[in-house]
Amino acid sequence: MPLLQRTIKLALATCLAAALAAFLGLSNAISAGIIAILSVSDTRRSTIKLARNRLLSTILALAIGSLAFILLGFNLWSLGIYILLYVPLAYLFGWEIGITPSTVLVTHLLLAHSVSWSLLANEMAVFLIGTGFALLANFYMTSNQQDIENYRVQVEKQLKKILLRFEYFLKAGDGRNDATLIKELDTILQGALQLVYLDHSNHLFHQTNYHIHYFEMRQAQNRILEDMAGNINNCQLAASESLILARLFSKTAQQLSQENPAHELVEEIETCLTVFRERPLPKTRQEFETRATLLQLLRDLETFIKIKVEFYQNYQKVQAN
Repeated sequence: MPLLQRTIKLALATCLAAALAAFLGLSNAISAGIIAILSVSDTRRSTIKLARNRLLSTILALAIGSLAFILLGFNLWSLGIYILLYVPLAYLFGWEIGITPSTVLVTHLLLAHSVSWSLLANEMAVFLIGTGFALLANFYMTSNQQDIENYRVQVEKQLKKILLRFEYFLKAGDGRNDATLIKELDTILQGALQLVYLDHSNHLFHQTNYHIHYFEMRQAQNRILEDMAGNINNCQLAASESLILARLFSKTAQQLSQENPAHELVEEIETCLTVFRERPLPKTRQEFETRATLLQLLRDLETFIKIKVEFYQNYQKVQAN
């Protein structure tokens, strides 16, 4: 979240919560603002989770605090007993996020020398107002869909460049490949995944993992390309198999769309593997090594495409359900 956006949210949530609590005539109205500033989070989902845990933590704190004050009186010893009992229980239940704001509310009981139902209701109202404004502050989130789409376009363009570059190397028998494009793609994918993880957290309802799975699929493919780049450096001898594989790289580059199931490419690779097996044996050591490398490249390309096929099949199942 940009710093300016977060600062504005904190300021609005804090001031509005305190103002509403004061308008309603609640005691310790400023505490509503403090709770709001403690409850604003980077994402909607995390805010919901924090709010739930703080609510349960507050109920626990007020119950233990009230019991301690009733039995032991309104003094610092009672507050100490409250802390000794409450803090371990909060950690036990996973509600430790509410220790600070809940204890602030309990100190209000100590200062007022009262655990009346009206005061307890006042403290719960202060808590609910503060947390409510934190939720409202996080309700609006800037849409990331256009940025995600831009990343997808960048990724597919970069993949196309890499595959066409591989085609060139195989046709030219030129092994001078430093994998620069692959490193660039890795950087793009890291940025894309960071964005889609954040976007996923910002959707309370109708959540989808599609974009996460899509970019993770492309990341897995990029790792395959990195291995292939090293093997292509060993292909410095033009061979008839090189031309077959170069054509496959070119065809794959033209069919990178996220909607393409890639089944035809898998079938074509199987056909090429059969052709490779039926070719005459290489006559020199260099030809043998080149043939072995080309066969490995073909296997890697098959893995590259099957990753996409598996993604497409899984996505189709999700759409059908």
